[in-house]
Amino acid sequence: MPSRFELANAIRALSMDAVQKAKSGHPGAPMGMADIAEVLWNDYLKHNPNDPRWADRDRFVLSNGHGSMLLYSLLHLTGYELSLEQLQCFRQLHSPTAGHPEFGYAPGIETTTGPLGQGLANAVGMAIAEKTLAAQFNRPGHTVVDHYTWCFVGDGCMMEGISHEVSSLAGTHQLGKLVVFYDDNGISIDGEVEGWFTDDTAKRFDAYGWHVVPNVDGHNADEIKAAIELAKSHDDKPSLIICKTMIGFGAPNKQGKEDAHGAPLGEEEVAAARKQLNWPHEPFHIPEPIYQGWEARDKGKKWQEEWNTRFSRYAEAFPAEARELKRRLKGQLPAELSSESLIEQSQEKGESIASRKASQAALNALGPQLPELLGGSADLGPSNLTFWKGAKAITPEDADGNYLHYGVREFGMGAIMNGIALHGGFIPYGATFLIFMEYMRNAVRMAALMGQRAIYIFTHDSIGLGEDGPTHQPIEQLANLRATPNLSTWRPADAVETAAAWDYAIKRHSGPTALVLSRQNLPHQARTRAQLIAIQRGGYVLQDSDTTPELILIATGSELTLAMQAAEKLSQAGKAVRVVSMPATDVFDRQDAEYRESVLPAAVTARVAVEASHQDFWYKYVGLQGRIVAMNSFGESAPAGDLFKHFGFTVENIVAQAEALL
Repeated sequence: MPSRFELANAIRALSMDAVQKAKSGHPGAPMGMADIAEVLWNDYLKHNPNDPRWADRDRFVLSNGHGSMLLYSLLHLTGYELSLEQLQCFRQLHSPTAGHPEFGYAPGIETTTGPLGQGLANAVGMAIAEKTLAAQFNRPGHTVVDHYTWCFVGDGCMMEGISHEVSSLAGTHQLGKLVVFYDDNGISIDGEVEGWFTDDTAKRFDAYGWHVVPNVDGHNADEIKAAIELAKSHDDKPSLIICKTMIGFGAPNKQGKEDAHGAPLGEEEVAAARKQLNWPHEPFHIPEPIYQGWEARDKGKKWQEEWNTRFSRYAEAFPAEARELKRRLKGQLPAELSSESLIEQSQEKGESIASRKASQAALNALGPQLPELLGGSADLGPSNLTFWKGAKAITPEDADGNYLHYGVREFGMGAIMNGIALHGGFIPYGATFLIFMEYMRNAVRMAALMGQRAIYIFTHDSIGLGEDGPTHQPIEQLANLRATPNLSTWRPADAVETAAAWDYAIKRHSGPTALVLSRQNLPHQARTRAQLIAIQRGGYVLQDSDTTPELILIATGSELTLAMQAAEKLSQAGKAVRVVSMPATDVFDRQDAEYRESVLPAAVTARVAVEASHQDFWYKYVGLQGRIVAMNSFGESAPAGDLFKHFGFTVENIVAQAEALL
């Protein structure tokens, strides 16, 4: 049987060989963390390479994702469908072994990592999901949700601000099944971190309420095992294991130096490392005894069979709960869900309310039908109106809830939501003001990149929020969201469009949805049955002329009412005017050409777009000769009515712009 050192050296060899062949990459972290990974994956990690999506597997997250060859090596060696040939295509076009781990590219990758600190945040989300799902479904004598979340982090993850946000919350929620290994090698791209990173990390995490195991020799298997055992014995706290390692371990001339961090070692150094590590094998050659030492398929099959037996007994005792758990883990919506009726009921009520209030009404209607909804707000619940009638806050003592108080942690909230979505069993939604989307921007992008179903509630959507002033008034944020691939962005004009946006969001499986909502009340709009259905197409004709239109007004959100009023004045002046409501431009853009032409006929070039957001986005719909009533500056502090008048959001200005075109 190969020694632990030999098994770890297989990771080192594959990592340095792949980076060398690609002529780019990061060999240092995989070589330095190989011993930690060997102990964890061979002695503790509960997983099944035969079924990478097995529900009760442990989750492993490589937050320092630049060390991706560590993960790829582990997946290949333990028996996942990731071949040696695919490792040799590291960082090449269409290869599953991308420069950073990409969710969905290869089996066994739990999340996309690379933007440092977000993997740690995802892991916190996964641990929250595990604890909450266990509280909701486990019963005395029947434990069917019971797994750990393991996470590797580096110095860069610890320096990123998001690590503070999520680690603080993890300590508060006493996530005892979250274990984080900190690769404390003292090196980052610029060199020795003591020049810019002198935190007492152990004290920091102790202050967060974590169990900390300091000063572990990351190259000593016995110390690593003892640290893991200590971590597992503290089920009321997340654990941080601080491992002292040497970056690029085994490369005699570069180990312990920044030279080993982010560049190939070079042919000569690779050869020297082979000699240093006593690894005489050719590049990408793994001896059969090494493969046998890593083999995890038999263990994984046994673990899953044992769980299947437990689940069968659970299903006999609690058949309804078993069916519900299976449904939620598959990401299926309840068969009896009646979200479409919410749209019709909203139209019948005809309420003129803020869209944030309409969103809360939608939650009150959908929440009882969707126990998988797991909501929260970044300390703005009373403003975002995310706490619905059936919401129950998750606490450290009672995880059987459906609402998280994230505190003022927008970025952390977004990345934790990604971890919850990736774990499965929940549809996360989280809220803040639209302007503070900036804090969570990269987490929103990562959700879109990974195609995760997360729902963002962004309220106080324009200068209409008033007196809080330009620091709180979003201008460019809507354009930013709309420019993000695979993110669906809705800015509804009244309660009915808000209900339609919620219906769309919960039914969307392939990516996140942003609901951009108003602080102020929005007048109800009359609609036909056909128009109600057309809302789900992203853009539709709300009001039309009796003859072929000579002018089209396009609007969203609170400005739709202004467009309707302007159309009335223009119609009285003998103009043939069409009003188009465009709550979701990305959805409209995906409609077939015939439908888009029916809404925005190419022959009608006189067009005016009206939105209290950045003007440049709208040229794609009005053309360079069209007019746009929008923002091209920051806002001001004043009552909303005064601001709309000051910046030209008036019926008179819209009419003037239209007449100038005509």
